[in-house]
Amino acid sequence: MTILPVILAGGSGTRLWPASRVSYPKQLLALTGDHSLLQETAKRLQGLSSRDVDGRPVVVTNADYRFTVAEQLRAIAIDRPRIVLEPAGRNTAPALTLAALAVADGDQDPILLVMPADHVIRDIAAFQTAISEGADLATAGAIVTFGIVPDRPETSYGYIRLGAAAETAEAPARADDPLTATPAVWLPAAGTPRTARVMAGFTEKPDAATAAAYLTSGDYLWNSGIFMMRRSVWLAAIDHFGPEIAAACRAACAASREDGDFIWIDRDSFLASPSDSIDYAVMEKLMSTPEAAPALVVPLSAGWSDIGAWDAVWAISAKDQHGNVGRGHAVFEDCTDTLIYADNRTVTALGCDEMIIVESADVVMVAPMDKAQEVKNVVARLSEGRKDLTQTHRRVYRPWGRYEAIDRGDGFQVKHIVVYPGAALSLQTHSHRAEHWVVVSGTAEVTRGDEVFLLTENQSTYVPVGEIHRLANPGRVPLEIIEVQSGSYLGEDDIVRLEDTYGRIEDGD
Repeated sequence: MTILPVILAGGSGTRLWPASRVSYPKQLLALTGDHSLLQETAKRLQGLSSRDVDGRPVVVTNADYRFTVAEQLRAIAIDRPRIVLEPAGRNTAPALTLAALAVADGDQDPILLVMPADHVIRDIAAFQTAISEGADLATAGAIVTFGIVPDRPETSYGYIRLGAAAETAEAPARADDPLTATPAVWLPAAGTPRTARVMAGFTEKPDAATAAAYLTSGDYLWNSGIFMMRRSVWLAAIDHFGPEIAAACRAACAASREDGDFIWIDRDSFLASPSDSIDYAVMEKLMSTPEAAPALVVPLSAGWSDIGAWDAVWAISAKDQHGNVGRGHAVFEDCTDTLIYADNRTVTALGCDEMIIVESADVVMVAPMDKAQEVKNVVARLSEGRKDLTQTHRRVYRPWGRYEAIDRGDGFQVKHIVVYPGAALSLQTHSHRAEHWVVVSGTAEVTRGDEVFLLTENQSTYVPVGEIHRLANPGRVPLEIIEVQSGSYLGEDDIVRLEDTYGRIEDGD
């Protein structure tokens, strides 16, 4: 059976602020290398020679992230992904159900490999070995999760309690029902280690003493949120255990529309779905339903982290001889065990021990390493008065490229705009502002009223208030311009789109 990656990429975290914002969450950030966490997740099965892997993953995400998700996937040579756009967050069980229903071609009953987009896995070989074992079990009809082998008594993770070896799991076979059409014995393929166990239960985040006892017992693993099962088995399970979720998702997919890589899920139908996780909607219920397919656990020891906060970024990153981690232009002097994440400027630290320093274009955050989990409290406070600092960066990504605010004052704003080769902004007008464009590099095709003309480096043009205009890049290299806006109102909502390559007139984006 083919393995179909299903990547869940709709969440937005607050503990990695200010790098992570509502409009650009952590899965889109390159926190540990040159690729974003989403890209690393999509690449995780490359080289898995023992299995047939579908090269067109299903990515479930928020509509606000769709163009960035598509662009990041194209950048790693995934040209035809299936990007399912959730109208609202309803947790992982509805998200997986949407993904399963979106599979309409090729292998009609693939093995779904469900992966959160915001995790790090360092040992890819170990991960792929575990996936191969999980695929054997899923092929036979089991629903498989992967438990992280703990190396410390962690209180911020949920735990999975292990039962007997998977070979003892039994269920009667009924060929007419994928949920119960399961063999009596569960064995990995010949030559692979028999590590799978029956799942005996979930435990929420424990206190320190309980977590230490879990670690000592060896009977508990961290809950990774990674799953495998056949498409037919998942749909049968959600129909049986979560009929309201299944009904809402089926109705939402039946009324969906496709637009290139994007599958737009019907909002009204989907909002009828309860919000629930895969763990609670299905996995816990499987454990108390003897006639159903077994819920199995494959232990995973592969350098996993959910990068829940800045201390986790420090923990998984390569360090200098003093335990310091620097990203961007970071300079350490007499520092130990300190993280500097510099996005724009040079950041220097002197005499810092166990500190977190994060710099972005509009915010600098400094905190002791042991306060990393409390960054969310700062975000909550800012949301009351400076919500803009939690929602967007000064650098904003669009389907045609990006822009960054350089300066702003009474009646003016200056932006640095980058337009990808072959891309174009919408044909638009503004009611309150005029714009002056200066080309820094590349070639600009300018539409202004009835005129269409080209500008090259060091040339400029002026767009009066109310004039119909468009900026496009007909060249093969990125177009960079400086835009000076002037007027009584400079908000991003002062745009009337007349035509748009990316369909943003209808959806109001």
